[in-house]
Amino acid sequence: MTEDLDTFRVETRAWLEANCPPEMREPVRSDKDINWGGRNPEYKPGQKEWMDAMASRGWTVPDWPTEYGGGGLSPAQTKILKEEMARLGCRNPLNSFGISMLGPALLKYGTEEQKKEHLPKIARGEIRWCQGYSEPNAGSDLAGLQTWAEDDGDHYIVNGQKVWTSYADKADWMFCLVRTSKESKQGGISFVLFDMETPGVSTKPILLISGYSPFCETFLDNVRVPKANRIYEENKGWDVAKYLLGHEREMISGMGLGGAGGNPLLDMAIATVGLDADGRLTDPLLRAQIATFDVRARAFAAMSERFIDELKAGRAHPAQPSMMKYYGTELNKARNELIVAAGGSDALEWESERSNNGAAARAWLRSKGNSIEGGTSEIQLNIIAKRILDLPSA
Repeated sequence: MTEDLDTFRVETRAWLEANCPPEMREPVRSDKDINWGGRNPEYKPGQKEWMDAMASRGWTVPDWPTEYGGGGLSPAQTKILKEEMARLGCRNPLNSFGISMLGPALLKYGTEEQKKEHLPKIARGEIRWCQGYSEPNAGSDLAGLQTWAEDDGDHYIVNGQKVWTSYADKADWMFCLVRTSKESKQGGISFVLFDMETPGVSTKPILLISGYSPFCETFLDNVRVPKANRIYEENKGWDVAKYLLGHEREMISGMGLGGAGGNPLLDMAIATVGLDADGRLTDPLLRAQIATFDVRARAFAAMSERFIDELKAGRAHPAQPSMMKYYGTELNKARNELIVAAGGSDALEWESERSNNGAAARAWLRSKGNSIEGGTSEIQLNIIAKRILDLPSA
């Protein structure tokens, strides 16, 4: 078995070296460097070539079954692929809520027809998805959602509003929680999919303090959704929602590990304070802060790797995603705090070419939202206290 994995590593390394475009080995510096795929994407040089090459092997979703567009790799092979990509500095070929959230839910709860319809398109980057969960009066109390789906034979007629819908204005399809019964709060929710071009769907971007608008309000006005697009049973969508939230929190926790390639924290520090004759940062306090952060990041990476192994083996605690999400959130916030601190006044520039259009300051402001999205940090701490530490309720 070890010899087989060694062979796989050698072959994987050779393939990546031969097929990953040079542009896709550069560090991710802004949102424009991230490929989300979709019907009408704006590809930067090398992005589509890299995505198509990886998708041809099923390596955009290496651990998914091959019949659904995946690579069919074992956990050990998937780990090797990620290690070799990291060694070369390869960017992720495709970022997708379809991959990180909807895909796992479809694999667990979808019918065979639904899996074959949606999963291969997700794997190839043909459809970009958004998530219709939060509402103006149902954020932390998600089960209090009021978007109503009226039974209309083979369809639902959906009316309501979603908010904080990430990239809804750029998405092709939405996976959405709707209320199909008022008899039970959690028991009256269903999980449906619909095309964002369906009549009655409209979006409005929300401008953030960072100056960007990744979030949207989404309005649903008599939207006809085929019942064939309902995932799992009617009124049992909360089961799907909880399962998907675990994967969303795992995805958000990954922000604590940083982007692919490069080290913007160290780069900023070197540019600001310089190196001494021994190749060390000249500012000892900043050097100590970065070293402390690096230790925390490496510990988190090891914990993440263990959690993924336990998850795939079916041994993970159901509340572990909350632990990962909370710590990953704090780590990402700390990284951005340090980047701004290391950059001094230059890191506070907002629109200059020198500051890459204020990348450091905007990322620092954006990281504050990590404490809210995917379930607030307070909610994650409550889950950890109750389900992992077995502490009594207040």
